[in-house]
Formats: sequence, C-alpha cells, structure tokens
Amino acid sequence: MGGLASIQPVDEVEGFARGPYPVSGDVQLGPHQLSRVPELAHLLEQRYDFAAGELHTRFAFSTPDGSAHVEVVTFCSRTSPAVVLQEVAVTVDRPLTLVLTGSVNHEGVPGRMLERSTQTPGTDQPVCDGWMLWETRGGLSTCGTAFVTSFTGPGSVERSLERFDETAPLRTKYKVDAQPGARYVLRQMTALVASAFHSQPHRQATRQVGAARIKGWDRLREENRERWRDLWRSRILIDADDARWQELADAAFFYLHSSAHISSLFSTAMFGLAFWPNYHYYQGHVMWDIEAFAHLPLALAQPDTGRSLLEFRFQNLEAAELNAGLHGYDGTQFPWAAGPRRGEEAIRSNAPQLGFEQHVNMCVALAFARQVHITGDDDYLRERAWPVLEGVARWISSRLSPVPGGLGMKEVIGIAEAQRPVDNNAYVNMAAAVALREAAHCAERLGRGADARAWRGLADHIWLPMDGDVILSYQGFDPKRHDVAASTPEPLFALFPFGYPVSPAVEQATLRFHLDRVEPYIGHPMLCSQLGVWAARLGDRERALDLLQRGYADYINAPFSETDEFSRTRHPDRPVVGPMTANVGGFLTTLLAGFPGLRISAEDPCKWPERPVVLPAGWRSIEVERLWLRGRPARLRAEHGAERSEIRFEGGASPGPT
Repeated sequence: MGGLASIQPVDEVEGFARGPYPVSGDVQLGPHQLSRVPELAHLLEQRYDFAAGELHTRFAFSTPDGSAHVEVVTFCSRTSPAVVLQEVAVTVDRPLTLVLTGSVNHEGVPGRMLERSTQTPGTDQPVCDGWMLWETRGGLSTCGTAFVTSFTGPGSVERSLERFDETAPLRTKYKVDAQPGARYVLRQMTALVASAFHSQPHRQATRQVGAARIKGWDRLREENRERWRDLWRSRILIDADDARWQELADAAFFYLHSSAHISSLFSTAMFGLAFWPNYHYYQGHVMWDIEAFAHLPLALAQPDTGRSLLEFRFQNLEAAELNAGLHGYDGTQFPWAAGPRRGEEAIRSNAPQLGFEQHVNMCVALAFARQVHITGDDDYLRERAWPVLEGVARWISSRLSPVPGGLGMKEVIGIAEAQRPVDNNAYVNMAAAVALREAAHCAERLGRGADARAWRGLADHIWLPMDGDVILSYQGFDPKRHDVAASTPEPLFALFPFGYPVSPAVEQATLRFHLDRVEPYIGHPMLCSQLGVWAARLGDRERALDLLQRGYADYINAPFSETDEFSRTRHPDRPVVGPMTANVGGFLTTLLAGFPGLRISAEDPCKWPERPVVLPAGWRSIEVERLWLRGRPARLRAEHGAERSEIRFEGGASPGPT
C-alpha cells in the first residue's frame, strides 16, 4: 500500500509496511477446513490475465467426506484504486455442508490492531461487514480497512460475522447444504486506506467500500477491464522472428503499469507492489532507479501517472533542501533512499559510503523536464518542474569545483556503487551537464535569462576524463581492472537514455571500449537492459540480440514472466525476487526510445527520432498504436533500416515545439 511506513526490524530505519491481507478466506467441507489441512488441496492452474489485470486460480480440495472444485478471481480496481476484489466459486461432488469464509487477515503482520468492529457508527444498518484500524511496527503510520461480502447459490444460507473477538481477523461465514452440480459463489470487496491519504483511514475505507458496494462487483470488474483495454492501446508491438520478445514486452508493460497509478502518493518502490518475505534489501524506499528507468515509459503511455510518480519528489522538496544543507551544499539534494512519509533519507546507517551516492539529483531533474516535454504543460513547468530543476541546478552549481581543464565533482560514487568515492565520475558529470541545460531551458521559458546563461555556461565547462576519443568511467580509471565495478558501463548510460550529446567519433569509440569490457557486469541489475541499444548503435544487430537476451531475457522468472533483479542464468544462487522496476523500466525504455532512436526534448515530437533505426537481428519493427504526446494521441513506428523512426499524430498536424 502506497505510503504505509514502519520501522524495519534489522536496520531500524523507516521503510515500507505490510498491512492486513485484504482478501483472505477459507473453504470448509463438512468438518474439514482448508486452512487447517492445506495438504488436501491440489493446484490445478494459476494464470495472470494481463489484459484485464486479473489473477485466476483453480484448485481441488479433496477430503474423506467429499471434494470441491474451487475457482478464484482476484484483482485490484483501477477505477476505485483503494478496493481489492475477489470471487470464490465452488462446486462439490456430493451432498455435504459447505462453509465459505471471506476475511481480512492481520495474522503474522508486524504491528497491532487499534480498533475493530462489525458495526458502522450512527446506524443500525452497517455499511460493510466490518472495519479495522491497524498500526504499523514502530507506530509510524496506520491503515484502515473495511470489507463487504455477498453469497449466491441454491439452498438456505446461514450467514454469520465474528463480532465478539476483538483480536480476531474480520470474518464473514456462509454455511449451506451444498448439492452436486450447483455453483456457490462468495464475493468480497475490501478497501484499504493508509493514513497518508486520510487522518481517519478506517472511516475512509468504510466510505470507499460502501461506494464499491453500491456500484457492485460486476460493474467494478467491467470498469477495470475497460480501463485496462484502453491502457493496452499503448502496447509495444514487436515484429520479430521470436515471438517470445512480444511476451516479455507485454509482461514488462503489465508489471510497470500495475505498480503505478494516478492516485499514488508514494511514487513506486523497487519491486513495485511485490513483497518478498526472503528479501528486504530495498525496504520499499524510493530510489534514483524510478526516475531513471520507470518514469519515461509510464509518462509516454499515461502522462497523468507519470506526473503522480513525480509528485512524491515535489511534495518532499523541503526534505531534499534540508538534506543538501546537511551535506554543505546549496539547493536541493534528493536522498539516496527516500522514506515513504516525508521523503527523508532512510538508507541503512551502517553503510556511510552511500552518503556519496548523489547522482539521484540529476535523474529526478531530467524526469521532471521530460514530463514537461511529453505533456507540453506550461502550468506544470511553472508550478512543479521549475522548483525541482532550479533546486537541482543550484545544488550542481555549489557542488562543482575547478579541476584542470574545467569544472568537476570530487568525491562521488556512481552507478557502480563502489566502496569508496572517486573524483569526476563521467556519468555524474555528464548527467549534471544535461540537468543544467534542462534547467536553463526551463529558466529561459520563464523569463529568467540570467539563470539560463549561468547554468549553460557551467554545463559547457564540465570536464570529462578521456583517453583519446574514449570517455573513461572516472578520473584515474584503470583499464586493466576487469571486476564488476570497473566493467559497469556508466558513461554509456549518460549517452542513452540520459542524452548527453557527443560527436559521432566519441560515441563510437566510447561504445566500443565499454561494451568490450562489459562481460563481468552482465547479469547485474539496471544497466544491462540497455546493452542491446548500445550494440545496435554500433550497427551490430547480432550482438544487440545477444546482449538483449543476456541483459534482460535471462532475468525472467516462470510462470508469470516477472523480471528478476539478477540474471537467473548468471546468478542462479541469488534469491528469486521481482518484478525489478529498474530492469522492467529499462527494457521498456529500450523499446520505446532506444531502438527507435528518440531524444525526448522541447522540440516538435515529430523531430524526436534523430538516428537511423537499427534493431536486433530477427527484428523487423517496433510499433505503438498510441502514445500521449502534448495532450494528443500519436503513433510510433520504428522499422529496421529506416532513416528515422516515425511519430505521427492523429489528424496529421503536429503540435510543434514547446
């Protein structure tokens, strides 16, 4: 749940919190209760319907007194985003007593129940079956939940609520003498609201589920399906010899878009909505990966969701300003790992070197600039993007210092996350130059010419460590090193997707140098999803396909095609965790902007394609029916061998530059 925070048990820092499970339940045949004898259940099928955002499960429950076939449909509503819905349909093979239970279950969840009731204050006719107020571990936030159930099926039904146990999960039971051939259906709708959304989250959850009850389960399901149908108009279509690439693109699209929503207050976390009991490393923090990898593909398909993803940063500008001051700098310094409540630094305190991880600033600034370029929204530019870009530009200005040959940044840690800082990390310096130029463009549009001139002047004098035409990773970089950190292709990420401009000779030499060294790094998270693009820019289609396979496809977990943090081929010993938002977003950015050769800018979007289209071997084209650009639907087509990919607006006329 977005914005629900707790104290993490190991590092004792603020992080994500689990809330009560919203659609728990049970099936009982005669005296045999599934929750007590789970070994009597046999899974028949479980599948994800990506088209509608629904999880479908079928299983058999076989007991000495009879057997049941159970079908379960579960989904989160995109039109009522606080509501989770589930349907449990049961058929039995002989006459027996059937009990179906709908529940909101807090057992095993760290925290404590503050209130619980099956009555709605002020009325004798409860709005819902029950509600609960839950407090997270450490008391950082609370969660309100309320649920409502219904039952259909032939025969006389006995309904009961667990009213008197103040510590038990919320439960509603339906008991019926079931007959073979009949279908018995329990439906449940549960609303969850974090205290970040409302000061009385249990009351708001009751309101939300009450409205859902009026709408009805069927209507909410159809609305959800319609919203997904519309969203899938932005599906990335790949014409390739291997149909598996289309499957991977569809899965990535689904996982990214199901982890972000216009209602979000908390951006999204490194694993989206997923919780992995065996792996708490990222603790639900918002990190640079979200703006660097996830924002662009979200904003192109759903600009409003892209805006919501960034709103977390804007609302927490004060924390970023205080953070800059604590480090001795002017302006705004977004933390390396932002906590859910106020966006403050929340990284574990036993790794002090992470205080030098300061490149998050440039990714946040670029994401705000791209949001403006994509939407063309002048109000957003003035009210949201400008305070962020101005704050980051001031920070960069105070962070730069004279070095031989220009300006640079001393003592930084780059993407490779080394144990000690270095001077003049190339990616950090290149990203700073891009951010300064974006801030200058924003300043110019707002009539602040002096700022624009000053920031462009700084950007033009930022120094890069080079060996001939090759941009090296940092000052003093040793090309003889071939460990993972030294093989991380940081400067290439500054070329794409960050968009740092260089001459063709420098681009080709830098691409070759770093791709020839990349082998030890392959299998790690984040940048590997971009490897195929960089090979394609060298004109090597076979290598592009190979690196896309090893840098992304090898990360996929069966059976639901979610993307792991590490390659399952190169690192089979790592915990199975996903979907890793950085890898998913990086792959989608590769498909939408990398292979099509787009540079997102203030220019007319029809001019964003800026280079010949080179696709991996066996790929013929990439096409998207609808992207939202400058408030209008546009089609993207990138055909291998074309001089440029094509962006075409419905109705023909282009909106022009901003």
